[in-house]
Amino acid sequence: MQHDVEILPADRPGCFVLRMSGMDQSYVDLTDPTRLVFEYVRRLGDVVDVVAPPRSPLRVAHVGGAGLTLPRYVATTRPHSSQVVLEPAAAVTELVRRELPLPRRSGIKVRPVDGRAGVATLRDGGADMVVVDAFADARVPASLVTDAFFADLARVVGPTGVVALNLTDRAPFGWTRRAVAALRGALPHVLLTAEPATLRAKRLGNLVVVASRGEVPLDALRQRATTAAAPYRVLDAAAVSDSFGGGTPFTDDDTEPSPAP
Repeated sequence: MQHDVEILPADRPGCFVLRMSGMDQSYVDLTDPTRLVFEYVRRLGDVVDVVAPPRSPLRVAHVGGAGLTLPRYVATTRPHSSQVVLEPAAAVTELVRRELPLPRRSGIKVRPVDGRAGVATLRDGGADMVVVDAFADARVPASLVTDAFFADLARVVGPTGVVALNLTDRAPFGWTRRAVAALRGALPHVLLTAEPATLRAKRLGNLVVVASRGEVPLDALRQRATTAAAPYRVLDAAAVSDSFGGGTPFTDDDTEPSPAP
């Protein structure tokens, strides 16, 4: 929702929080874009770090923009990367560009289009990585978890690229089971990362799912997880089947947004 968006000073100079509909959506550190404060964004950053050799440029498409925290991270850690951000809320992007400007020659382009329409325009094999981190009224949109959308993502990342999704759910994870079933049809190699408390408790939490037609960076992520400031678990394909298997795939005719917070 565009009408109640604000950018507020955070806990230290040069740091800001983008709040939308009363919820903190992004944390941006203009002095150090490699500092990822939100725990799930740090996990997405870990995926960015391990999908290719350090400092090598990536072609990344982001579904969902908000404060552009992760695109800034990619631009800083992987100079000369080419990035496109699909963010339908043009007023949010305008506010962010004005108050939290991107560095010059960042390689980040923002298109005012929703994820489905924007991904449809990307060329076959046009991205090394697609990050889906998009919310409408604090819920992952229903259109971004269907088998048709995941087939389109598979087309864009080609045989070796990677898709990373930020999903929100709570135990017993019925919604995520359906999303994972839809995802596996197009991108069969899947891993999932989560805070231990999210897997144990019945509170809503962030599940970062990584999928590919080729290899997923399981061992490298597990190394990251053990040394992370907020340690997290990395579930391999078998563990994903055990904990998040058995769902009926979401289709465009039968889908729903993630559970409300």
